[in-house]
Amino acid sequence: MQEIAINISRTQKTLPEEKLLKWLSTVLKHCGVQSYVLSYTFMGDEEILKMNIEYLNHDYYTDILTFDLSNHEQPETTNKTMEGDIYISIDRVADNATKENTPFINELKRVMVHGLLHLLGYQDSTHQEKEQMRNEESKLMSIS
Repeated sequence: MQEIAINISRTQKTLPEEKLLKWLSTVLKHCGVQSYVLSYTFMGDEEILKMNIEYLNHDYYTDILTFDLSNHEQPETTNKTMEGDIYISIDRVADNATKENTPFINELKRVMVHGLLHLLGYQDSTHQEKEQMRNEESKLMSIS
């Protein structure tokens, strides 16, 4: 099954949904993911803060929360199926884009890819993991 849903929850931003869906499908194919069910929900800072507190006990704003819903009984080596819910704060993405002096859509794609990488097993707890995550984000961002 191949399905990506984009849900927009109380945000004023207009997003190029069709282009994002096509791009994500291309990225997933490049990563070797054959079957996926993904839901991206875009929301504001206050909504994602509530989720961060409720589900992770983190009392701070974040740009993304990723929840892996995949069946982990499959062998690690296959990694060809993916299921997850990804929540993105449009407010944080816009703020990050301004701070990094990058177009909003580029920062949005970076954060969207960041969630996919978490679902593929990448972590970003240590400096080395963060560096590896950034390198992978850059590679996937170049896919058109």
